[in-house]
Amino acid sequence: MSSTTLTPGPLPVGLFALPGVYRPQADTRLLAEALAHEELGPRTDALEIGTGTGALALHAAGRGARVTAVDVSWPAVLTARLNALRRRLPLRVLHGDFAVRTAGRRFDLVVANPPYVPAPGTRLPSHGPERAWDAGPDGRQVIDRICASAPDLLRPGGVLLLVHSGLCGAETTVDRLAGAGLAAGVMARASVPWGPVLRSRRAWLHAQGLADEAEEWEELVVIRARNL
Repeated sequence: MSSTTLTPGPLPVGLFALPGVYRPQADTRLLAEALAHEELGPRTDALEIGTGTGALALHAAGRGARVTAVDVSWPAVLTARLNALRRRLPLRVLHGDFAVRTAGRRFDLVVANPPYVPAPGTRLPSHGPERAWDAGPDGRQVIDRICASAPDLLRPGGVLLLVHSGLCGAETTVDRLAGAGLAAGVMARASVPWGPVLRSRRAWLHAQGLADEAEEWEELVVIRARNL
């Protein structure tokens, strides 16, 4: 699959967010740009993993899809529900682990902007805004779970759209999805300036061999995988 270099589009406007809820940023915008290329309609059952404000779930619902959104954060769940009410769009928002809350269900489309920032701790945060980005020493604790769960989440022909940092290894994600029986590849790339979280971890990232000392730009990738 050939990839396209995209410029993330405008942020969704008018979205409410409770304190500590991850607001749409460049990764959200890049994933929304990729989502715009997928066919959606009233017969599309879609899932968003880690919905945050509900921006991507509402994008899909606005195009007619039947959307379920899941988040481990209660403030995020409440935020997404409020945004759905304000926009008068049908959206089912569930609290908890995505694999548990969707057990036995399959979808035509799964969209995920999971935590992916490498962090010194081996345990995922159980509270606080860091839950939206910290993902273990290699940034892959949640990504790898999504890769392993994808075959059970997708109907035949179903599509997964997953965004994460190039620091986590796009090739690793593609290989794991392919190993799970999906046709996978990098669909889109974009370069964005380092944000405050990465800047605060510059020395640690360099010590881990994940970034150069003078690194200033982060590559974001959207990976598209199809269940054969």
